[in-house]
Amino acid sequence: MKNEFKKGFYFKTYEAPFQSPFDKLFTIFKELITHTSGDFDEAINWLRELDKEYKLTDENYTIDDFIEDLKKKGYIRDEVKGDGSSGFGITAKTERAIRQQALDQIFGNLKRSGSGSHKTKHAGNGDEHTGEFREFNFGDSLERISLTESLRNAQINNGVESFMLTENDLVVEEAQYKAQMSTVLMIDISHSMILYGEDRITPAKKVAMALAELITTRYPKDTLDILVFGNDAWTIPIKDLPYLQVGPYHTNTVAGLQLAMDILRRKRNTNKQIFMITDGKPSCVRERDGSYYMNSNGLDEYIVDKCYTQAQQARKLHIPITTFMIARDPYLQRFVNQFTEANQGKAFYTGIKGLGEMIFEDYEANRKKRIK
Repeated sequence: MKNEFKKGFYFKTYEAPFQSPFDKLFTIFKELITHTSGDFDEAINWLRELDKEYKLTDENYTIDDFIEDLKKKGYIRDEVKGDGSSGFGITAKTERAIRQQALDQIFGNLKRSGSGSHKTKHAGNGDEHTGEFREFNFGDSLERISLTESLRNAQINNGVESFMLTENDLVVEEAQYKAQMSTVLMIDISHSMILYGEDRITPAKKVAMALAELITTRYPKDTLDILVFGNDAWTIPIKDLPYLQVGPYHTNTVAGLQLAMDILRRKRNTNKQIFMITDGKPSCVRERDGSYYMNSNGLDEYIVDKCYTQAQQARKLHIPITTFMIARDPYLQRFVNQFTEANQGKAFYTGIKGLGEMIFEDYEANRKKRIK
């Protein structure tokens, strides 16, 4: 009697993958240190409160043991605070771990590939083989000649007995350019990014950290510059993202755009773009004499017109601007629509949820544009 095998599904209770006590707490700690803008003491206080409520530790491994492990593993270091007291601060190793966690959370379905894998549809004397062949033309690099295919053609065209290789037998393998992208990410740090009971700055900086980690690990030939804008605009290094906070600022969108374009003018890459994350209307510009003109009441025509001028200037420089508007006020949407039209860029009206996925999808789409 033959054995019969039956196909089907076996269901069992979900078992979470094993995590050591340190790894379990470290995942939570990285999230907390992001929300506290790098304040170690505040993050640990939150962790202790969570431990009381959810029993994260036991007598075998306590929060104090966790802190000691953080120090041994190089995630924190002793430092002197501004008031002269001693304490702990996070290290570059922790900053990298935070960026990696942000990448996993936001772009967790990505698979890594080799460096510079920004493919375009433009075939020619590029740097990545496509597997397709064409006849040899004058000016083609000799390194591109496919010896195997060329010899095969010579045998077919001339026969084995009177074998000879002519120019007509030569074929080259097509290649594609790997496009390189220069991106400036603008983050609004005006006071409204934490108003109305919603923390908008933390998701914004988590997106920035994820994008930074994505580019440095998957597309190392690309460049990413990050700037923040309030009353003025200035660049910040990637390592400072966990510490980013909002300030008592208005929103000087013009200053941010001017700085972004200045940065991109100096880049050699053909493909350039600006991503702008903001939740409020432009409410401030700096005059030539150094004074500030501010108006938070509605959309000021003087300020708005200067924004449109910058959008048009970016268009002339072939720099598209993609605006991620974290607000749904109809009058603000009309402003963004007109701003986008002036630049011929794109705009997304979104809340906090899904912001990272949209930025990644747009980044992926934009970097595939044909090099001109």
